[in-house]
Amino acid sequence: MTSQPVAWNPPRQGRWPWFGMFAFMFLIGSQITALVTSPPDRDMGDLEKILYVHVPSAWIMSVTFAIVMFYSLRYLWKGRETDDLAAAAAAEVGTLFNGLTLLLGMLWGKPAWGVWWAWDARLTSTLVLFLIFVGYLSLRSFVDEPERRAQWSAAVGVLGAINVPIVYMSVRWWRTLHQVQSTPNTVDGIYVLGLRLNAFAFLFVMIYLVRRRYEAMCLDRAADHAEQAAALGEK
Repeated sequence: MTSQPVAWNPPRQGRWPWFGMFAFMFLIGSQITALVTSPPDRDMGDLEKILYVHVPSAWIMSVTFAIVMFYSLRYLWKGRETDDLAAAAAAEVGTLFNGLTLLLGMLWGKPAWGVWWAWDARLTSTLVLFLIFVGYLSLRSFVDEPERRAQWSAAVGVLGAINVPIVYMSVRWWRTLHQVQSTPNTVDGIYVLGLRLNAFAFLFVMIYLVRRRYEAMCLDRAADHAEQAAALGEK
């Protein structure tokens, strides 16, 4: 399969800088709202407030890796470099949220479980997911040939994203320290607003970060194409 040639024009920024400002302001407002309006939990006390970052981070991590799968499959189908770059941009941001999820889980686990890390099914599967996408990003750094890098990355991206449902269902398939998924029916209503606001806030931040990384990658590829064209012209 040969990648289809594309016109490497720099992506237009449009209103994206304004969207980024909105996203981060919305995040700050959502965090403040959640912290101010929610009382300490009966069992966890103020430790409960870390969930306004930990839970949305885990949700958006899953969404971002779904984006990786979509663009990876589309690259394998159509062979367009733009799809490869979109998948790579989403993978970078998804790995960031994955790492944040693990870190916050450890910070919550120490006072809740008495240990920083337990080889719990949810924690372990989330760590495996993180390592897969660290490997994905490392692969892209080590392979110089664009088409081969894109094909191998797409395969790893699809395999990595398949692990997301395993992470989600791990608390139901195996006995774990981690609680099962909560729903609005199982969470006190006073905490639902903060979780929903922060879910949207993290979603907006994710969209902005993926878009800006995609723009940067397109500019890098445009520079590579221009350099190759100049070299061929000299011959």
